[in-house]
Amino acid sequence: MRTQDVFGYSFSAIKLRKLRAGLTTLGVVIGIAAIVALLSITQGLQNTITIQLETGLATDTLIVSPGGGAFGGGQHGGDFGGGALGGAASGFRLLVNDTLTINGLSTDILTSIAVIQRSGYINSTEHERVTTIVGVDFAEYKNIYSTTFVSESGEIPDNPENNTIIIGKRVNERQNGTVLFTAGEDVQILWANATARPPQNESYATHVTAVLQEVGGFAFGGPSDSNIYIPISTAQEFFNTSECEIIIVKLANSDQATIDAVVKKIVDEFAGEVSAISSTAVLNILGSVFSIIELFLVGIAAISLLVAGIGIMNIMIVSLIERTREIGILKALGMKSRTVLAIFLGESVIIGVIGAVIGIALGWVLANIVATVLSSGAITVGTGGGAGASGGLLSITPVLTPLVFLGAFGFGVGVSVIFALYPAWRASKLKPVEALRYE
Repeated sequence: MRTQDVFGYSFSAIKLRKLRAGLTTLGVVIGIAAIVALLSITQGLQNTITIQLETGLATDTLIVSPGGGAFGGGQHGGDFGGGALGGAASGFRLLVNDTLTINGLSTDILTSIAVIQRSGYINSTEHERVTTIVGVDFAEYKNIYSTTFVSESGEIPDNPENNTIIIGKRVNERQNGTVLFTAGEDVQILWANATARPPQNESYATHVTAVLQEVGGFAFGGPSDSNIYIPISTAQEFFNTSECEIIIVKLANSDQATIDAVVKKIVDEFAGEVSAISSTAVLNILGSVFSIIELFLVGIAAISLLVAGIGIMNIMIVSLIERTREIGILKALGMKSRTVLAIFLGESVIIGVIGAVIGIALGWVLANIVATVLSSGAITVGTGGGAGASGGLLSITPVLTPLVFLGAFGFGVGVSVIFALYPAWRASKLKPVEALRYE
């Protein structure tokens, strides 16, 4: 019997039992739709976060922080956590002058800059805003982050005066678009000094010289829309400290060999009391995390597809019982066992193909609906660190990769065929005489 005849006969058998076949196909549709929707949204979310991270990262930089752990943070929090992985336990702190030590470690190190940061406030006569106050060397910081530390209004000075301040885009604007501070305006910076006894508020008057362009992305040492920036010397005096939360190291290139060599020298120089992580390492960690998430989600969605497979097996067994005499007649007329097997498997293939195609389409539609809901403001993410972080909409564009498309299609058809093997085998083994006697 020709293949097209086998599938024609199988399709006719399905049409005779439309409701039953439809319900069986629905199980496959639900399973495939769940897999496609979850993976498409996850891939879209990964792409969105990766793009935002890359916006705020320079791939030829290292972030050095206290603590031997991968993300050991500073004493005062902010973008880099609280030093729970080693810095606080040993009491080790990075100093602003440690940049001189780091600069002399390798010719692959072009420069390094210290970053001091505290949570605080910025206010004018009319407005006040919670933010993160970051002390950096403006000229070096602008050199390292030349595409993101860029002014939208005003000018970023290379040799700033002590009362100079630069404001991030989100600090300067409310969600309704109201501009709070402008270049040239006099403002006041406030900081709650908890180290003093009794604790007291410190403040000083300053002058806005520039408002940054919107950076977007997540701050990982780089500029953030939610921070304000003051000269490093001013930060040392204002916060009365020579300690810094992190040191940003600019490398000659972003080769992995260069990164590994410099990281080893820095860690060895500080006797393992610091961690140095590259921007590329952050992206690699992100990719690994999302791979695990995708496997987890596929496993959950696959359960519903396995349930659909059990339904297919059940419907095939019921169909076998109902068609026992029909099979007996066909075999008595000379139909071979392998043809009977092919007919039953053909029915499962048709159910699997229809279910997979509809499921992929439905899953893609669901992914776009969910992405639209999320992007409209159902969830928000911080674009900066510390108390000054402001929420921003997380725009997700679902991604249906060829691998997901083909994998979902193959999985749907494969599950249908696998669970139909036993009923098909039983049908092929029926003896004509016994089948004809069946009531």
